[in-house]
Amino acid sequence: MRVKGKITSWNDDKGYGFIVPNDGGKQVFVHINAFGNRNRRPEVNQVVTYALSNDKQGRPCAVTATLAGDCLQQKKKQGRNSLSVIAAMVFLTIVAVSVVASKLHPAIFAIYLAVSSMTFIMYARDKSAAREGAWRTKESTLHLLALAGGWPGALIAQQKLRHKSKKESFLAVFWIMVLLNCAIFIWLHTSQGTKTFQSFVEALM
Repeated sequence: MRVKGKITSWNDDKGYGFIVPNDGGKQVFVHINAFGNRNRRPEVNQVVTYALSNDKQGRPCAVTATLAGDCLQQKKKQGRNSLSVIAAMVFLTIVAVSVVASKLHPAIFAIYLAVSSMTFIMYARDKSAAREGAWRTKESTLHLLALAGGWPGALIAQQKLRHKSKKESFLAVFWIMVLLNCAIFIWLHTSQGTKTFQSFVEALM
């Protein structure tokens, strides 16, 4: 059961404080790790909702705590995340339709699917490496994959895996790669683009 209360004391250096329930009763210990949103720091007199639990010593403590306003922000964020995934799927659908309409070489759709799948896997491996402190994938590699047509997979990975979705410097370069790839995609619809890609395929064959 969720309980609503107010933070009556908070030590930000040590990352813990105490909550007094609105319906009365003893104050409850709360640690910074109990909060799902780490981007906001708790402050005295803030309203918070939480679930009751017990620590290792059997003392009551708050878990899964949420500061007032976080629920609305989370819903907005989820809405943006859903739009990102939809945008990736819509683009892949456009690629497929272009191929069916004989405006693009069939290999182009296969390339987008293959590189997007590879990019998603690279994001997943990089997130796992970040957790374990292992060797990380270079950001330049992820950007090159996005430029090569893997950005739909990258976009889905950023939202579904919650990886590389907050670092502004990374996202700035990422969106430049997306724009460049979209420009190439449009160019492939031109007669010159079609001839160039056809020549490339014939050279590989």
